Amino acid sequence: MTADHYTYRVMWSAEDGEYVGLCAEFPSLSWLAPTQEEAFSGIRALVADSVEDMLGHGETPPEPMADRAYSGRFVVRVPPEVHRALAIRAAEEGVSLNRLVSARLANDTLR
Repeated sequence: MTADHYTYRVMWSAEDGEYVGLCAEFPSLSWLAPTQEEAFSGIRALVADSVEDMLGHGETPPEPMADRAYSGRFVVRVPPEVHRALAIRAAEEGVSLNRLVSARLANDTLR
């Protein structure tokens, strides 16, 4: 297993005054650097070292999110009043509740 398939993000940290590299599958790891490129390289190297260390100790590293299978289905519990409001909005828009919520989640996630 390599560190190539993991989910990385680099963002500016105003608190640290540097870029921070993060890995979704290893939320406890981060790498600070003055440039985006260095933050990305640093977090990738740190994750690679962590994976190698885990394998060397007989541990199973987390499966990369990119390699997981997703069904496209998940259950969300909401308060009854939210469920009612969403059902009314879906009816008013002439779409299913599933289509309304799916579109809202996609719009919010893909921005």
